Amino acid sequence: MRIAFVDGGTYYHHATYHDPAFTPFFSRNIYVCDMVNENLDDVDCLYIASRQNAQDLISVKDLLHAFLARGGMLVVMGESGLHQWLDGIMWRNGVCNFWWWLEENANSGLCLTAPDHSLFRYLTLKDCTWHHHGGLTPPSGGRSLIEAEEDGCILFDAPLGGGRVLATTLDPCYHHGSYFMPNSTKFIAGLLRWLKDGAPG
Repeated sequence: MRIAFVDGGTYYHHATYHDPAFTPFFSRNIYVCDMVNENLDDVDCLYIASRQNAQDLISVKDLLHAFLARGGMLVVMGESGLHQWLDGIMWRNGVCNFWWWLEENANSGLCLTAPDHSLFRYLTLKDCTWHHHGGLTPPSGGRSLIEAEEDGCILFDAPLGGGRVLATTLDPCYHHGSYFMPNSTKFIAGLLRWLKDGAPG
């Protein structure tokens, strides 16, 4: 699978893309503000890094829908306002508990809801555990892969508009590129291996 990294121009996007462990997985880097001028015929998957400016993605909404319509895959990390530029997806704000792991009898509240999904041959629940930013309602036909006790779905895989969307409310690029939260690095590594192997369902 040919994966393009969609870059919002932040330090944590640059750090993630240029990490020697990850760069080989990407066919190229696309700055989101230049995307309208890009030919995506040589791309199978757009990896939309976490914490993008939603307005930048809204401005290329038609391009993203056209990419899906030709069978492309969008991988959307958290805090990018996907409900504002992808149809059929709802996002719910939640209380982000940054310090749950310091509490007595610490429990992230996360559970695998589709442990048979092939992604979990590459990732464990622990690799997906730090904190999340709200919950999602997948589009029709979507499958929730991880859920949180209070916020519901935080990771789903779904057909959409002729293509496919994997989306989460986790923000791994931010934490990896900020050099804290080791599980975020494991998450990106496993996710990229899965994508390179064709993202089997």
